[in-house]
Amino acid sequence: MSAHIFESQDISNGGKLVVSFRVLLSLYAIIPLCFLLQMTDVWFWHGYLRESLPTKPTHFLLFQILFGTPHILASTFVLLGSMEYIKRYQRNLIVMTAAIALIFGIGSLFIPYQVFYVFVAAWTVYHVLKQQHGVARGICRLPSWAFYLLLWLSVVAGLLIYIGIFLKNSLDAQQTEMLKQVSGLLCMTLIVSAIYCQRYVTSSFGKWFLWSNIMLVISSFYFYVQQYYFLAILVPRLVHDTTAYIFYVTHDYNKHYKHPQNFLYRYAAQLNIHVFIVLPLCSFVLAFVLQAYGDNVVSVITELFFGVEIRKVITLGLLGYLALMHYYTEAITWKQESPYRRFIAFSK
Repeated sequence: MSAHIFESQDISNGGKLVVSFRVLLSLYAIIPLCFLLQMTDVWFWHGYLRESLPTKPTHFLLFQILFGTPHILASTFVLLGSMEYIKRYQRNLIVMTAAIALIFGIGSLFIPYQVFYVFVAAWTVYHVLKQQHGVARGICRLPSWAFYLLLWLSVVAGLLIYIGIFLKNSLDAQQTEMLKQVSGLLCMTLIVSAIYCQRYVTSSFGKWFLWSNIMLVISSFYFYVQQYYFLAILVPRLVHDTTAYIFYVTHDYNKHYKHPQNFLYRYAAQLNIHVFIVLPLCSFVLAFVLQAYGDNVVSVITELFFGVEIRKVITLGLLGYLALMHYYTEAITWKQESPYRRFIAFSK
């Protein structure tokens, strides 16, 4: 979602849903919970958890079905579920699709894999942290310079942590140590900057939000240094994905609860499926089918009809494309003038 200010407001009529800032803030409870889990592993389990966990949450199919893929599919349903949205953003969708095809199709012939990886990693980290800082901006009321200072310090530190985790097998000892030192220095700078910038936050609730976003990066750095790579990625991923999902469900409920406006919600109404669960049901079921069976089905079909087994068409091809489109469209579809905003309101 965009970094534009989200105003706090109440909708008290018509049975509409509101996004509660307190609920969004409660998601950051994953940070102390992961700290507690890590300490328990050190004190009582002698590092068993650290050795057993994979390097990233996506290695767990269940995690990807619960957190990763559904919110990307949900955002796709929201965008493509309205002709108004499609007409408004069709040029953006066409241009971005062509850019992805050009860069990752033709570009892959001569651009090194590491360059692609760093580019996607940077876009991912920026997308995740910009959303969280953008949501908190309406509560913190920071000056623009302070907002962007904290955002970019967080993004650069987060990117170095991300690279240190996912490219660790291709880094030598000196490079690994340098990444830790630079990201550690950036984290210290981030903390000092936050201490200075918090003077502009007038409410204690706003300060909780400010420091929760700072701790997303600090906790990831801590778990990275302690080699709890799964936890380092889990913390920002869970907060980001769940926050986004709350927006999507709220939007679709408020848009369709009185008069279903697309075939999906009209068909659900005929089956007496409550409007609140339509988007979660569709996105979670489709995520399960695509993640668990998509690649295998496509491989069988291509081998049967063309004699060639093509792998990862769904998880890398389709879902990779949708993820990149998600990063792009979320930066424009939630801006102040967006039609999305008619169906979103906030409360503390």
